[in-house]
Amino acid sequence: MADVPEIRIGTAERERALDTLTRHFSDGRLTVTEFDERSGRIAAATTRGQLEQVFVDLPSPTPTATPATTDDADDTDDSLGWRNTVMAVIPFVALALFFLVPIDNSWLFFLLIPATAAILFGAGGKRRDGKRRGR
Repeated sequence: MADVPEIRIGTAERERALDTLTRHFSDGRLTVTEFDERSGRIAAATTRGQLEQVFVDLPSPTPTATPATTDDADDTDDSLGWRNTVMAVIPFVALALFFLVPIDNSWLFFLLIPATAAILFGAGGKRRDGKRRGR
C-alpha cells in the first residue's frame, strides 16, 4: 500500500514533508525561491505521489544531531524532576511560614527560595573542568 502514489494524504503527512523540506533548506540544498515554491506544492498536495514529486531531486535528509550524552546520572531529566517539583513548592512553603510562624523578621523565610535553589541546582559536585568530584 505504501507504493500506491494515488493514495490520499492528511495533514500529518504534509507536516512531515514540510519538516523534511525545511531540513533540506537549512542544509543549503534549496534557495528561498525553491523552498517557497515547493512548500506551496506540499500545502496543495492531496496524494502521496504529489508529495514524492517535491523530493525527486533531493537526497534523503541528514539525520538531526543528537545531544551528547554524559555518564553523569545527576544530569538526567528524571533526577531533575523531583528538584523542579521541590522548587515549585518552596515559595508556597515560605509564604505559609511567613503567615503562620509568629516571629520577628518573618520575611527571612523567603530566603528559603534562593537557598533551596542553590542547594538543589548549585555546583552539583562538578568541578570547573566538568569532571565529578570524589569519583
